[in-house]
Amino acid sequence: MIKQEYKYSDLTGKIIGCAIEVHRILGNGFQEVIYQRALEIEMAQQGIAFSREHEMDIFYKGDKIGQRRVDFFVEGKVMVELKALVQLENVHLAQAINYLEAYGLEIGLLLNFGNTSLQFKRVMKPLKNHRQS
Repeated sequence: MIKQEYKYSDLTGKIIGCAIEVHRILGNGFQEVIYQRALEIEMAQQGIAFSREHEMDIFYKGDKIGQRRVDFFVEGKVMVELKALVQLENVHLAQAINYLEAYGLEIGLLLNFGNTSLQFKRVMKPLKNHRQS
């Protein structure tokens, strides 16, 4: 499930384990905030340090243009975005990648509690392609 060669794989594995436990107990069909509250309890019980609905500034060319709340910011390293949808779509993955870019983070998790099984995607900040002339 978790490849050890990925950065923060131990931590992301623990977060996914917490999410699996929440989904096992609650199942699907609740609003996102219910899963957010349950995941907060589970991660606290597992000793994982986090902030919930962490406000982060968004910058454009060095100028602050707004703020966005990430569902969880875990151990100052991993962004966790929750969904409660029947199915994750590419737009949700793109949104999570954009958040990584905006926050200057390398690793994130996209967790979907809305399906009959927990869906999770590990999100990594894409490497910039540089064209050679």
